[in-house]
Amino acid sequence: MAATTLHGTVLLVGAGKMGGALLEGWLARGLDPHHLAVHDPSPPPEVAKLLSELRIARDPDPKTFSPDAIVLALKPQIAAEAVPAVAPFVKPKTVVVSIMAGRTIASLEKAFPSAAIVRGMPNTPASIGRGITVAVANKRVDAAKKILANDLLSAVGVVEWVEDEKLIDAVTAVSGSGPAYVFLLAESLAKAGIAAGLPAELAMKLARETVTGSGELLHRSKYDAAKLRENVTSPGGTTAAALEILMGKEGLDPLLAKAIAAAAKRSRDLAE
Repeated sequence: MAATTLHGTVLLVGAGKMGGALLEGWLARGLDPHHLAVHDPSPPPEVAKLLSELRIARDPDPKTFSPDAIVLALKPQIAAEAVPAVAPFVKPKTVVVSIMAGRTIASLEKAFPSAAIVRGMPNTPASIGRGITVAVANKRVDAAKKILANDLLSAVGVVEWVEDEKLIDAVTAVSGSGPAYVFLLAESLAKAGIAAGLPAELAMKLARETVTGSGELLHRSKYDAAKLRENVTSPGGTTAAALEILMGKEGLDPLLAKAIAAAAKRSRDLAE
């Protein structure tokens, strides 16, 4: 993650879990609270407290607040109601950064004609600064606006850029939904441990610590996942016996391929 100090004026629209995580990340990166404003009728109590303590403006007037960036961290189902109120804030200098699931650049361009727009897909580890976001920009996003968008998104984790917006459906299926797959792995591992005779509390702790510890090892290691797997696996050993099942014809690879395909299809179906 870059250590860029943030500059510019930012309007955050939606201060829920993801919006709140971004807000904390920006402040940690040195963004001046007086250059921030939030539009959210009912932010969570912890966010409301932060806004009050730092005197961050709420529901600013577009005549007096001119943002360099507008970040849309809304739930898609309330976008139709909330987005029109944001349009007056969009100026030629403004980049609109949307992390709304299922909202395409084309749909955002209808709401913000002639605007520079970035669409991003983050994931929930952003709440602890360990997320990953994949972003795509329309043709009106110049180099300076892209840098600003990148700095804002990287406040909560790694950012990757793509040129083809169609890839966002697969991104959604892999990293957007991916944390749920990892949590399911921990659940399933605990259940399997219980079935093997372990006390429930111990099985759950073993599963949790194994999944989180292995994830951190993967994060820190110079080796890829395949190499780390091989390092754990002794020929003819216990791990090899388990992997013979997990890597079989009906094992994890084909199962995850089907799951990712289903999630990507659903993402395409929901896109607007």
